[in-house]
Amino acid sequence: MTTPISPDHTSTADHAPLDGTLGELFVVPPQGACFHCGEVLPKAPFVTTVLGAPREMCCLGCQLAAQSIVEANLEQYYLDRREISPTASLPDAINFNAYNHDDIKAQFVYQEDGGSTAELSVANLRCTACTWLIETRLGKLDGVMLCQVNLTQQRMRVRWDETKIGIGEILSAVHSVGYDAKPYRQDTHEAMLKRQNKRMLIRLGVAALGAMQAMMFSIGMYFGDYSGMLAEHRDFLRYVALFVTIPVMFYSGVPFFLSAYNAIKARQVNMDVPVSIALITTFVASVYATLTQSGETYFDSVSMFIFFLLAGRYIEQNARLRASNMASDLVVIEPTLVAKLAKADTLIAQHDSGTLDAASILAWRKANLADWASTQNFTNHSVNQTSTNQNATNQNLATQEKILAQSVQVGDVIAIDAGSQIVADGILLSDTATVSQSLLTGESDLIVKNCGDMVVGGSQNDAQPFVMLVTAKVDDSQIALIDRLMNRALSEKPKIAQDADRMARWFVARVLVLACLVFAVWWFIDSHEALWATVAVLVATCPCALSLATPIALTVATNRLARFGFLATRGHTVQTLEQVSHACFDKTGTLTIGQANLLTTAVHDISADDALKIAAALEIGSRHPVARAILTAAHGLHLPAVKDAYHHTAGGVAGVIDGVAYRIGHTDFVLDRAQGEQAQNADDLPDALAENLAAHQANTSVLLSRQTPAGWQAVARFYFNDAVRKDAAQTIATLKSLGVTPVMLTGDPNPAALKVAADLGIDTAHFGLTPEDKVAHLRALQEKGGTVLMVGDGINDAPVLAAANVSTAMAGAADLAQVSSDSVLLGGQLQAISHAITTAKKTQKIIRQNLRWAITYNTLVLFPAALGYVPPWLAAIGMSLSSLAVVANAMRIRR
Repeated sequence: MTTPISPDHTSTADHAPLDGTLGELFVVPPQGACFHCGEVLPKAPFVTTVLGAPREMCCLGCQLAAQSIVEANLEQYYLDRREISPTASLPDAINFNAYNHDDIKAQFVYQEDGGSTAELSVANLRCTACTWLIETRLGKLDGVMLCQVNLTQQRMRVRWDETKIGIGEILSAVHSVGYDAKPYRQDTHEAMLKRQNKRMLIRLGVAALGAMQAMMFSIGMYFGDYSGMLAEHRDFLRYVALFVTIPVMFYSGVPFFLSAYNAIKARQVNMDVPVSIALITTFVASVYATLTQSGETYFDSVSMFIFFLLAGRYIEQNARLRASNMASDLVVIEPTLVAKLAKADTLIAQHDSGTLDAASILAWRKANLADWASTQNFTNHSVNQTSTNQNATNQNLATQEKILAQSVQVGDVIAIDAGSQIVADGILLSDTATVSQSLLTGESDLIVKNCGDMVVGGSQNDAQPFVMLVTAKVDDSQIALIDRLMNRALSEKPKIAQDADRMARWFVARVLVLACLVFAVWWFIDSHEALWATVAVLVATCPCALSLATPIALTVATNRLARFGFLATRGHTVQTLEQVSHACFDKTGTLTIGQANLLTTAVHDISADDALKIAAALEIGSRHPVARAILTAAHGLHLPAVKDAYHHTAGGVAGVIDGVAYRIGHTDFVLDRAQGEQAQNADDLPDALAENLAAHQANTSVLLSRQTPAGWQAVARFYFNDAVRKDAAQTIATLKSLGVTPVMLTGDPNPAALKVAADLGIDTAHFGLTPEDKVAHLRALQEKGGTVLMVGDGINDAPVLAAANVSTAMAGAADLAQVSSDSVLLGGQLQAISHAITTAKKTQKIIRQNLRWAITYNTLVLFPAALGYVPPWLAAIGMSLSSLAVVANAMRIRR
């Protein structure tokens, strides 16, 4: 409902009065509706100034359209309109240039792989030919580096070179082939899909009513032929049937015609081309027979044809959306507003240098957050105090400066209210916090965080409000990374999907040629049956099921794996997992938990405390489990300054402290000797520092040395234990039962690593490997015909992860490892790998079943259709049922 108001008054949807000199009434939407298109506003509406007042918009597209209207001095559009259309028709002068504005691009464009990347919602995608048409059109534009369209999610991912083309030109190109693309945002995307679903349901209802009425009149004519119906009665029923078929044809059938028109305009063919030809031909022939009072009419066939096609697509679309929603559930909409308390550049500097600790946080807190801290749960309260402090905290939060979550910057100190989502990665400044990371890890257990601990964007605050220091932008948070990785996986097409697409396009072209041949042959045999045999061939052999066979199965499989905690980030992951013959594992942080604990320190010519201080100072900034264990043990100690610190891959860390060079890491690196020289150089290691893991009940150790005039002298050895993951042995056993050979490739130079492999049942294990050695071992397996899965977690694993046929990185692994891998284990559960391989095998089996069914159906139905035994309405039922059979079969993957 819209309400006409005077421009010198403000409706409940407005925020400021308009200029009273406008002098005429105009239409604005009711409260809670978009000013531009009238749709319901999301929780976080977009705002732009129109006619001198801020106006709320439902999506970025409406905001850009309104801004374009204002900038083009076309605000008269809003004064002249007398209704607000959901399609929000715009003046012809509006174009897509507004999307190239830097402030607008900052809301949805991010940098990836050397180009600008954006996720877009695309409306009205119907089949794989639609996705191919868009990909082909954009692929011809200079500067477009990548375009991947996802039919199931109605989304696309595009990457381009900003120096050659802008996002506005890309959106314009998509529009030119008949599709509407807008920047993706989950709430507006879901609203678009709901509107699209509602429109399809209305079209389906009109088609159902028309088909029933047309069939009723046609039955009367059929019986009339046997009972001697008068010609004028027959002609009357024909005109009535035409009357009820017109809305079915020109309203319910419009999606087929528009899709076919856009394809032909782009000099391509899609599934709707033969369908549209069949519909138009049948309808025109029936109209001609009605007007000339000769021949036969098939208005019932036209109406039923459209009804069955729409019914099949409606059911199919809802099945795809249910599968797609499983992926959407991974990513929540961040809170719109957060309370910003202060800016803490000093804390960020300490965080970047690795010197940020609880004492530094407490000192900064007292100096900068004294007023707010009086109501904040910085310290433990008694039970009786909790409610009072909670209320005071909430009142205090309400008075703080509110900023958009997307506007949060590194160094901001923000407050997260109880029950709210954490909007970005950061450091906890409050004493304690209780968070849930179920969205990221799949674990439902609550986690208690202490001051100085890392809190991850996408987690939920399950207790009292807390304060945190933002260390990464919202778009750089862990949850945003997972979202982009998931979108990349769903957008990329594996080879089997590409082959199916090519087969479907090939089939459509051949169907059109075959239809022409059938018409020509029947024209000479029986011209009255030529038209209907041709229509039946066009409809019955449309390869809709063939185009759905692969993408629907891959979508269901990808989302089922995500529920296991196995996030596929590449399109080929599911297909390649089914072929895996060898599974190679790193040890530290992969087969083991990766949370080393410092057990004891053996020293020589240095005190244990001094050795720990030096080791901790060298390890600042490292994410290796051993480094974290040392820094944890050194908590509260005053660490010396380090100069010229350098991390040596697969070796350790070197640096200069008080003019003395130190090294910590593996023995060969620390003592500066070539790998494998331990035997002949054993005398350069003091007896107290000789490795003795059994005596200390440890499973690994690192050595600390300093440089002397005589060379590198070992001064301390740190012993650690790292528990093996609880499900590691079961995972290895399951992989063996699936015919997959497990292999351990670790950079740990300690022979004790072989004991870990033996305990887990891994028969082939190699230790002391550099990244190059790991790649060499992997290449050797591939040269023997093996398909290798690599599982790792560190920066040193990035090369071998990239070299593997398919790879998996542990969640929380180094960013380079995650980006180099094809999948991520979100919950740290190794059993997800065996589940993934089992699911992949089942998926490939179902894909092959779908392809066989689709090809068999299209082949078998061809001959009876060409011989005239299949009427058009029955052909429509057969095509719809074949598509539904493919969708239903793919859904079995969920079980």
